[in-house]
Order: sequence, then structure tokens, then C-alpha cells
Amino acid sequence: MRLIIALLLPWLTFFTIGRPIAGIICLILQITLIGWIPATIWAVYALSQYKTDKKIEKALGSR
Repeated sequence: MRLIIALLLPWLTFFTIGRPIAGIICLILQITLIGWIPATIWAVYALSQYKTDKKIEKALGSR
């Protein structure tokens, strides 16, 4: 579900993963038509990093 949000509303992705300042910067970037594509790429990348961090936390937490 977050991937769909990252593609349609990139700024909202940052709010769902707990990075509101990045979300505001992404919203400013997304306001321009040219900035939409970089904002989407940034949101998808940040989402993948968030998922990786959660997997690492889970693996280290089970020790």
C-alpha cells in the first residue's frame, strides 16, 4: 500500500514512515511538474530503506 502512495503522493510516504521534514521538502519538490518524478524516485528509495531498516531491527531484536 505504501508503494502505491509513494507513486501517487510521494510526500505522504515520508509522513507514514516518520520523516515529516523530508515530507515537507518532498511536497515542495512535487508542486512543480518537473519535480514530480524526482520526488517519486526519492519516496520509493526512502520506502525501500525503511523496509530494510525494519528487517535489520527485527533480526537484531530476536537475538
